[in-house]
Amino acid sequence: MRALVTGASGFVGRHLCAALAAGGWDVVQAGAAHEHEGYLPVDLRDEQSLRAALDIARPDVVFHLAAIAAVPDALADPLGVYDVNALGTARLAHAVRTYRDDGGEAPRIVFTSSADVYGRREPHEYPLLETFAARPENPYSASKAAAEAILLGEARSFDLDVVIARAFNHIGPGQSERFAIASFAAQLARIAEGGSPVLLVGNLEAQRDFLDVRDVVAAYVALANAGASGEIYNVSSGTAISMREMLGKLIAAARVPVEVRDLGVEGQQQPRRVEAGRVAQIEQELALARQDVAGGAAVDHSDGQRRALRRERRGRIGLALQPLGERMQARH
Repeated sequence: MRALVTGASGFVGRHLCAALAAGGWDVVQAGAAHEHEGYLPVDLRDEQSLRAALDIARPDVVFHLAAIAAVPDALADPLGVYDVNALGTARLAHAVRTYRDDGGEAPRIVFTSSADVYGRREPHEYPLLETFAARPENPYSASKAAAEAILLGEARSFDLDVVIARAFNHIGPGQSERFAIASFAAQLARIAEGGSPVLLVGNLEAQRDFLDVRDVVAAYVALANAGASGEIYNVSSGTAISMREMLGKLIAAARVPVEVRDLGVEGQQQPRRVEAGRVAQIEQELALARQDVAGGAAVDHSDGQRRALRRERRGRIGLALQPLGERMQARH
């Protein structure tokens, strides 16, 4: 099998390319024109570059990961995120159609959307089902919802083979410190190396569904191989955990005393000291609450400078609501 991966240089893209290569795929990695050698240059704002990538790669599957992924960036430039995430996806779909019309074998498109498209929900609406209507609350989630609609429209109108993955929060080695868990891990690494014991946090009461990025990319590969065309799949563990609990787990792994400083709603710092010995109870409660999730958290070195959160895996792919194998059997 031959894969073209857009956004190959990103956090998830790097893990996906490694997983595909390990599985025997022939992988063509596509990235922005300014990125270093080894990436096929593509620009989601330029359909010709997308068509050229298809001509060169001749893929069986296009894993479409490339996007503006940070909500702050989307808020700062909504039109820019719509152009790249939504219209860029439309340009890719059109490039696939022209590639097919010119005699190429149209590849399957595995589109990586986001659980952000669901928006805020009432407690009785959980667990979230793929059949729920999208309720985007910011330009990023709106762009992803629009891209989903574009691809499904292309699939139904022009017979494109499309599978959509709505991934929940994923974490792991190599993630940018702009994301909360990676920021916590990096701050703890600096503390462990003798830095200031102050660890800055935001809202710790928010609950998130976290997955190891390696489980996420394993799900993407599974969907490429066996997902039903024209379907949407949630990719998640199905279990929410608070940011406070995740922070406690990281502190337990780091084994250093820290002073957690809550920046608060208006940036007012409110210190709260957490001793390493005090997190044992948090760890026990977390283990009881998360018995369905394989593995524990560890802190691992990244680039010799910082540590990133790593979960030990035991062969589990986290797919919400129903195991993927059962869903595939039901559809075939």
